[in-house]
Amino acid sequence: MAKTKSIFVCQDCGNDAPRWMGQCPSCGAWNTMVEERQQAINHVARPQAAADGFGTRAVALADVQSGTETRLITGNSELDRVLGGGIVLGSAVLVSGDPGIGKSTLMTELGALLPESKVLYVTGEESPSQVKMRAERMGVHSSNFLLLAETEVESIIRCVQDERPAIMIVDSIQTIFRSDLQSAPGSVTQVRESAAALIQLAKSSGTSTFFVGHVTKSGSIAGPKVLEHMVDTVLYLEGDRHHVYRILRAVKNRFGSTNEIGVFEMVSAGLTPVENPSELFIADRNMLSPGSVVVCSMEGSRPMLAEIQALVTPTSYANPQRTSTGFDGKRLQMLLAVLEKRVGLGLSSCDVFVNVTGGLKLTEPAADLAIAAAVASSFRDIPVPNQAMICGEVGLGGEIRAVSQLDARLAETSKLGFNEAYIPARGHRDAASSSKLKTIGLKDLGQMMDQLF
Repeated sequence: MAKTKSIFVCQDCGNDAPRWMGQCPSCGAWNTMVEERQQAINHVARPQAAADGFGTRAVALADVQSGTETRLITGNSELDRVLGGGIVLGSAVLVSGDPGIGKSTLMTELGALLPESKVLYVTGEESPSQVKMRAERMGVHSSNFLLLAETEVESIIRCVQDERPAIMIVDSIQTIFRSDLQSAPGSVTQVRESAAALIQLAKSSGTSTFFVGHVTKSGSIAGPKVLEHMVDTVLYLEGDRHHVYRILRAVKNRFGSTNEIGVFEMVSAGLTPVENPSELFIADRNMLSPGSVVVCSMEGSRPMLAEIQALVTPTSYANPQRTSTGFDGKRLQMLLAVLEKRVGLGLSSCDVFVNVTGGLKLTEPAADLAIAAAVASSFRDIPVPNQAMICGEVGLGGEIRAVSQLDARLAETSKLGFNEAYIPARGHRDAASSSKLKTIGLKDLGQMMDQLF
């Protein structure tokens, strides 16, 4: 009989300890240590990973054939963009997001996008009839869309070996278990070992595998962090479940850029791609409202216009509030300090609220100048010109630094009907000669205040 032992594993970060602790020493979470029984693992019989003919023999780099990855083009422009141009054969993709955000909907839609390819949908949470109801609503009628209500890894591997699907969807990885482990499904050990077996199956058989993953209360992927390191691509589906727009963001991609995002609209027939997200995110803008500024942000290779709103009001607290949605809170505090020190705005006695509309998250420094302009506009109660776009990075000295891909930003701004742009002085001359917009070059925040207010 195999020897067993007990360990205690944190359900948030995957750290283990020989005894129970009230607080995880790694991530600091309370009451997340769960006892697991471990024994010597008898590895599941898996296909030999020798598709390239080398097996376990070491080879010289020159002997390995190189080439581009073979991809399945789904025809969904937003999904293909985030994946780097399509689904790479044999890749492992982890799709995560809040409950009800549309993960299963997006995965089911692959059956409609690829009717000629065999898709195996492994459902561990829903019954086949529930999946069929969703598939029919989305127009999935292909005979190549197969359902498997199974949670045991060994049975899933046998089905894949028999059916040879091009794509396998596991919904969700937290329900899958290996029978040779005593841990409960969803535990750290089960998630890690089950995923490892299915990833090796994907690499050896060429079946592209999508894992649907749950998230914890903090918003991170449930289970061990190592799960993100094991897969080729990690996708997050973001947005408010009570609104119709969703953003698919790649935070890891071995076959493409991690800066690309896809914008979708949730309708009764599923998630439909939004071809012009810039027009969408500024459609409801109140042009005469102080504190409203339009910025052009680069999401990978795509320029995207977004509205930034700021509200500055006298505080009724000892410590004024600093709240931001869609923008880094610490960077907002830095910009407020620069505005107060370099321009003289009395923000230390005011509450400041900043919001990026449409559920976007702006991370690049090019949004600094627009944030500063929105805050100053609300503080002075003077609206900025309603047909102006503002972008630039702000330094601690109040200087405005150059941004990348300025030509692409100005072209997108001009296409949507704006007539002027406030941009960094560096590169202004070249941009002015190649753009139809009226461009105003700014050297520092003081010059911005003079031009706008």
